[in-house]
Amino acid sequence: MSKVSYYTAEGLKKLRDELGQLKDVERPKASEAIAEARDKGDLSENAEYDAAKEAQGLLEMRISKLEETLANARLIDESQLDMSKALIHSTVKIKNQTNGAEMTYKLVAQSEADLKTGKISVDSPIGKGLLGKSVGEIAEIQVPNGIMKFDIVEIRRD
Repeated sequence: MSKVSYYTAEGLKKLRDELGQLKDVERPKASEAIAEARDKGDLSENAEYDAAKEAQGLLEMRISKLEETLANARLIDESQLDMSKALIHSTVKIKNQTNGAEMTYKLVAQSEADLKTGKISVDSPIGKGLLGKSVGEIAEIQVPNGIMKFDIVEIRRD
């Protein structure tokens, strides 16, 4: 059984847009490439045909995966969430107890994660360690080189 994932409206729109692009633009291009390669003669020695068929297979696999993800996607009603705890779609400011560095992360679904924009997956070690914590608590997170301790400084929704 597939895993249910929770998304913001923005995240769901991005997935739907990508699926639309793949179905409406990329799929016809792949069919066209196969037809062109087929017209070039003997298929047994036609590397262009083989490459086009392989590309089409990869495209169909990506479309299928996106359709499955969308079928199991749920939109989060943020008005129903406990604002005092770090949950998915919370923005959490943490302070490393070892070096005093402060970081701010938004907890998101795996497919929305983007470290460059400060979005980390709730499935990552830090994301898992922050879930359910409140301001003032200490999150002890197992990382490859041991346990890191973070003070939860602020939790907000934005």
